[in-house]
Amino acid sequence: DEGHCVYCVDTGFLNVWKNVPDSPAVIVKVLTEGDIFGELSLLYNAPRAATVVAETDCILWELDRDTFSHLVKNAAQQKRRQHDSFLKNVPLLASLDDYERLQIADALEVRNEAAGTLIIRQGDSGDYFFLIQ
Repeated sequence: DEGHCVYCVDTGFLNVWKNVPDSPAVIVKVLTEGDIFGELSLLYNAPRAATVVAETDCILWELDRDTFSHLVKNAAQQKRRQHDSFLKNVPLLASLDDYERLQIADALEVRNEAAGTLIIRQGDSGDYFFLIQ
């Protein structure tokens, strides 16, 4: 069916079934407390990609499409503002106009690394550009 809501698991266990070509449906994931499902249908305005069946009695929280969209949109806008604010203070990027800087802000991925983690190795290809926040 076409998705009209997203679900969050409060209690219980649910099996996620997916049809596989030339095979019977298989369980691809087991959902439990804190997991969400149904979001892909809302994000991409597409039919459900899997079937979810309660394995045990469950309590689920349901969030409608409009509320979900509002929350996702607000979170994305806040993330964009934070990244843009940070990028405005990076001297290397000072010559960029607002549009160019926002393009970078939208593409940024924040990584938190533990002390001692190898980030780059001399001689490796340069596939990433790092900014230290």
